[in-house]
Amino acid sequence: MTQKKDISETGLPKQKPDKKANDAWILRLYVAGQTPKSITAFKNLKAICEEQLKGKYQIEVIDLIKNPQLCREDQILAVPTLVRKLPAPVRKIIGDLSNTDRVLVGLDLKVVS
Repeated sequence: MTQKKDISETGLPKQKPDKKANDAWILRLYVAGQTPKSITAFKNLKAICEEQLKGKYQIEVIDLIKNPQLCREDQILAVPTLVRKLPAPVRKIIGDLSNTDRVLVGLDLKVVS
């Protein structure tokens, strides 16, 4: 029995569906207080969202100093951590989000070249 490959009519592998077309982007940014790294992560995330997902995103900032119990749900081990809740699948990016290309790939907004 042969396996069916996901190939387009051009003979090239099909591209992933454009995630930008989805209306609901729910992003959670886990931080630990208002540290310089946390503030930078929020500013970088906001800039990326405004450029790539204008009007189609919701950012929820969760301060683990105020609510440490909330880290269990998304299994947060380091901060700042960005969790993409929607669209599925859940994706996580750790750090201040200053590497825009890495963030775009992590959010599945850019194909790895």
